[in-house]
Amino acid sequence: MTAARPDRCLVGRAPDGGWALVDLDAAGSRLGESACTTAELPAVMARREAEDGPRWVLSDTRTVYPRLLAAGVRLARAHDLRLVHTILRGSTVVTDPAALRAAQLWEVLPVAIPEHSATPAAGATLFELEPGGRAGAAVPEETGEMLAETARQQRAIETSAEPSRLRMLTAAESAGALVACELQAAGIPWDVAEHDRILAADLGPRPRPGQVPAAMAEVGAEVRAALGEPLLSLDSPPRLLRGLRRAGIDVASTSRWELEGIEHPAIAPLLRYKKLSRLLTANGWTWMEEWVHDGRYRPVYVPAGVVTGRWASSGGGALQIPRQLRPALRADAGWRLVGADVSQLEPRVLAAMSGDRAMAEAGAGRDLYAGIVDAGIVATRQEAKIAVLGALYGGTTGDSGRLVPRLRSTFPAAMSLVDEAAATGERGGTVTTWLGRSSPAPEEAWRRAQAAANSVDAAPGEQERSRREARDRGRFTRNFVVQGTAAEWALAWIAGIRRRLAALPEVPAAESAVPSGPVFARRAHLAFFLHDEVIVHAPAAQAEQAAAAIREAAAEAGRLLFPRSPVDFPLDLQITERAASK
Repeated sequence: MTAARPDRCLVGRAPDGGWALVDLDAAGSRLGESACTTAELPAVMARREAEDGPRWVLSDTRTVYPRLLAAGVRLARAHDLRLVHTILRGSTVVTDPAALRAAQLWEVLPVAIPEHSATPAAGATLFELEPGGRAGAAVPEETGEMLAETARQQRAIETSAEPSRLRMLTAAESAGALVACELQAAGIPWDVAEHDRILAADLGPRPRPGQVPAAMAEVGAEVRAALGEPLLSLDSPPRLLRGLRRAGIDVASTSRWELEGIEHPAIAPLLRYKKLSRLLTANGWTWMEEWVHDGRYRPVYVPAGVVTGRWASSGGGALQIPRQLRPALRADAGWRLVGADVSQLEPRVLAAMSGDRAMAEAGAGRDLYAGIVDAGIVATRQEAKIAVLGALYGGTTGDSGRLVPRLRSTFPAAMSLVDEAAATGERGGTVTTWLGRSSPAPEEAWRRAQAAANSVDAAPGEQERSRREARDRGRFTRNFVVQGTAAEWALAWIAGIRRRLAALPEVPAAESAVPSGPVFARRAHLAFFLHDEVIVHAPAAQAEQAAAAIREAAAEAGRLLFPRSPVDFPLDLQITERAASK
């Protein structure tokens, strides 16, 4: 009788310090076990990958997979126990999370503080890491505890209210963990000379250590002259704030959001100075020396580094590369960059989640904002964008407050979904994404404050503060359901791209991009991912095939998450040698 092919293979630490490989069937029963040393592990896993292609059960992909990639071993599928534990223990779809929550050894947060992109609209909610975990700690690698956690997770999924959705989410999350390691291993092709040219054009020639670039010095002198303080430190927020106030500029902070719109000769050059300073500190010559080597920029991605499931970065700032530096992304000779971003991903996800046919029709095969204009809801595309982002992020003042109500009569289902999510958050409730990731519950201090403010003897100020905090939480949950579901769609997208690119043949060694590492030097691969944007680095002869893979994966992601929805997810796709600074 032929031995059953394993469904999964768990890779954990053996008692002797080596590695144990435990084969499991679909029900989680053991089929067999083998052992190897750390030095033997890559070769053993490569052989098993070729022979059986199991789903690899890993305690934490980021601690195992990089060493495999360095040895030239790529895994097709995985199940990341750390990431999946975080999803399942907090999901309202899981009917009995008690066993998972009792397994506190797995309560580990990402090691990064999320790097957020610019706030898309006034009042937008920024998501922070959920408190209470052991940030930076290691999850168990011992085989016995990994087997126990695997069983807990499998039971939680199978007995949940939505097992098929949770299986899809955990598979996508684990695929994202593989992609994150691969992105760092392959790196982004980076043109150091072009980066230096851009810096010199904006800042002036590279200064000596301890000196300020010429352009910054010139603009800084303008600011000090306008304030009448020739020795004022512009890089110290407290000193700058005092200098502004001495000049009669009454502001609470030195943030760009507060300074913009103020009429004073110092403000325009100060805003220019802050922009140049940001470029120098975040992506200047020191950054280039630290993060770019051998023609590759290799940032550190953190899957699910934000509670919505969005990625963060713990080094290199991959999620915050300024547009002006995009031309430094240059393909290797004989290769191309195939870049694509999704048009209005979050609004389209909202239309699909809510089943709002009118909203789906507004964006069918075209720019959604233009469709809203054509529907007569607003006059301009910019107004349409403000209205939709205001709906997603809870904008209630200014243009958002004026325009959002216009969407309610035209897109009632979509607006009802986010309005109900906001109301749930204001009551202290939890909301859940399409596939099953739930928002964290409010802290006990929040609940106590809300209860105290609703008592008969609460002071008016206490009541107002309570209402404000409730509205803040409502904005958080309003956007959580949409941003989190958009993150799920994006994970399905990059997983589909990854699978399709792996099916393309390798190119001859003479055409290889050696700096991409042993796995990706001779094949098309993902090189960059940012929420709703990807860049694939592909041999020129395979660029069109890579573009087709990106398109097909986007269509597939839509079908997987929303199989009966008419909503499409159009892409802006380009094949170039150098990324555009759009």
